[in-house]
Amino acid sequence: MLKSYFLIAWRNFLKDRQFTALNLIGLSTGMACSLLIYLWVIDEYKIDKYNEKDQQLYQVMVNNKSESGIKTGEYTPGLLGAELSRQIPEIEYATTVLSANWFPHQGVLGNEKNAIKAKGQFVSRDFFNVFTCPYVQGEKNSLFNGNQSVAISSELAQKLFHNTSNVIGKPVKWDLDDLSGDFIVSGVFDKTPANATMQYDLLLNFDYALEKRPDWKIWSNNDPNTYVILKKNVDVARVNSKIANFVRDRVAGSNTNLFLAKYSDKWLYGKYENGVQAGGRISYVKLFSLIAAFILIIACINFMNLSTAKASGRLKEVGIKKVMGAGRSTLILQYLGESVLMATVSLVLAVVLIILLLPAFNQITGKALIIEWNGPLLLSIVGITLVTGLLSGSYPALYLSAFNPISVLKGKLMTSFGEVMARRALVIFQFSLSVVFIAAVLIIYRQVNFIQSKNLGYNRDHLAHFEIPLVNDEKSIKMSMAFLEDLKKIPGVVSVGSYYHNLTGDHGSIAGFQWPGKNPATDIDFANLEVGNGFIETMAIQMKEGRSFSQGEAAMHEIVFNESAIRAMGLKDPIGKKVKFWDQERTIVGVTRDFNFESLYSNLKPCFFQAYPVMPNVVVRVESGTDGQTLSRIEKAYQTFHTGLNFEYRFLDEDYRALYATEKRISVLCRYFAGLAIVISCLGLFGVAAFTAQRRQKEIGIRKVVGASVSSLSFLLSKEFLALVVVAILIAYPVVWYGMNNWLNSFAYRINISWDIFVITAFAALFITLLTVSFQTIKTALMNPVNSLRSE
Repeated sequence: MLKSYFLIAWRNFLKDRQFTALNLIGLSTGMACSLLIYLWVIDEYKIDKYNEKDQQLYQVMVNNKSESGIKTGEYTPGLLGAELSRQIPEIEYATTVLSANWFPHQGVLGNEKNAIKAKGQFVSRDFFNVFTCPYVQGEKNSLFNGNQSVAISSELAQKLFHNTSNVIGKPVKWDLDDLSGDFIVSGVFDKTPANATMQYDLLLNFDYALEKRPDWKIWSNNDPNTYVILKKNVDVARVNSKIANFVRDRVAGSNTNLFLAKYSDKWLYGKYENGVQAGGRISYVKLFSLIAAFILIIACINFMNLSTAKASGRLKEVGIKKVMGAGRSTLILQYLGESVLMATVSLVLAVVLIILLLPAFNQITGKALIIEWNGPLLLSIVGITLVTGLLSGSYPALYLSAFNPISVLKGKLMTSFGEVMARRALVIFQFSLSVVFIAAVLIIYRQVNFIQSKNLGYNRDHLAHFEIPLVNDEKSIKMSMAFLEDLKKIPGVVSVGSYYHNLTGDHGSIAGFQWPGKNPATDIDFANLEVGNGFIETMAIQMKEGRSFSQGEAAMHEIVFNESAIRAMGLKDPIGKKVKFWDQERTIVGVTRDFNFESLYSNLKPCFFQAYPVMPNVVVRVESGTDGQTLSRIEKAYQTFHTGLNFEYRFLDEDYRALYATEKRISVLCRYFAGLAIVISCLGLFGVAAFTAQRRQKEIGIRKVVGASVSSLSFLLSKEFLALVVVAILIAYPVVWYGMNNWLNSFAYRINISWDIFVITAFAALFITLLTVSFQTIKTALMNPVNSLRSE
């Protein structure tokens, strides 16, 4: 019986090649899109899941209350980890980590022959009990036997020593500001996997950092991160209640609350609003999961519409089978089997499409996805195939199996009102999704363009920046200052500055400022921008009043605020007034106009500049049109001062675009998926139009005989589909307005959804519909009426 069903299905596929081709293209494309998105979603969920104790691993987070609300951060006191381990019995291990990402530049690791830029990370004793870090050579805990030990990655060992098996005990020199020193290699580890957000090239003892920077022992100073392993079956809420006031009990007047957040959830759930977790990248995961489901549903709707429209050709088959004793369940099983077979063939084509498209998809998403033919993937593919086959074949199977055999064989079967309405509803649903996709693509495209072209309050054109190895000693500072002076003399260099943090969201923050007339109850959290001489001028940040910093060491006694800070402080005539922080007194010499120094997801914040003679990141404004020649000259000067180090530079525009890399990728992917959804919808519409035109051949013939024109006949056949699309547009618009406004509201600076979005979307949808059905309608209208009438 099964063999018979298979042969019948196969012959039906071959008999109507247009029907088969339309379904195969639609289903295979829909399945390919869904499987590509599935691979991307699975990879997103895998990020930071590499640790063996992932289910017990938590990060200590900080909620700071201020007048502007609750700000959530991840920086904690340097002594917190050790103290938590001693005081909280539910915590099995705790470690303090000064992450490599905390430093705004890389350090330099060298020996007698080589010097290589590397990411250094300082960790406390229980680090290897908290995080998975496989060792290739040496013993892990030897890193903590003294402050002069260092563990390096096998990749770094290969670059520095040209091997990984004979490096234990080798001396190296590490240069990174005041954390520089001479060390002995005590171990070699495998670098963390690509799906880990914590990436580092070498590990050093955090006790060494505490020795160099004793202010990290102060409970009111937050810089490192703290991670803990909870004992099994521990109630996290109970631990949170115990640690909530941990800092407040040790710092008088502190507004800090601590809580635990699952470490591997940070990637997807890293957004907090007013102290409460408020999503993150998980919103994009959900969005693309919905897109995958909708594209698959659109493909299934095509199959349903085409199958029901084509049902008239199988009426006699159904009637004869029922007369011969076939039950409805048997017929349903047969037609569902045909659908599953169609889905299986489509799957084969979809896999071929995935193999061909995966490199391009990786380039767009910035990932390195591969197809791993493991159990979960195979089960997912089988599941998608069965769901697709059963879903797409359910309505046709129920529809065909319900025919009355006597009516069928007498030719008296009439198309029911319910059938027509069901088919129209499916077309409306299909095109509603397509309209949503078109409008969403337009809105996302405009928002991405807006944030990338917005005036930020400084000029980011022709700004190149790079790192210099800077050690906190007089010799290194003088050499770096001499290097900057040489850069100013290079033809094509307009101006030179240096900085520690950046203007794309990486900065410190300081509270506890004192200023004249301050309300004792007021405490403002200021963004701290540490810069070298010439930075404000090089960035072309405009002054509202006063001036920029003096040259030389005099600048270290001065301070410059932005106008938001002065407004928050309530200062009148601020120039010349003195402020105090960290027991340092500085004079306000200038106020800049407000500028964006974070992403446009955030509102402008109070900030201040403090200046030093030189900082480890150099920014150079290059004369327009001379980029290549000038950067080549800068590289020669760099190699003269920093022999053996590679000159690696980036343009500030690249960094700014990187802030919105996710949004850019979302925009590109949405364009592709919207295009595919429209193409799939059009395939189904094309097929339904063909069968509709075929059914109305006699009517068209009669109309032509009595004088109807080709244009009027074309309009007659097209207007039904155009009406359905108009209904789809009206249904889609409220969905677009609600959904896209919610997305845009996540930006502090956003576009408004203007009326032309809806006009363009409506025009595009109607034009695509007309273009799709016009071929069939014109073809039918041009047919010889004699042939149409003779066939009846």
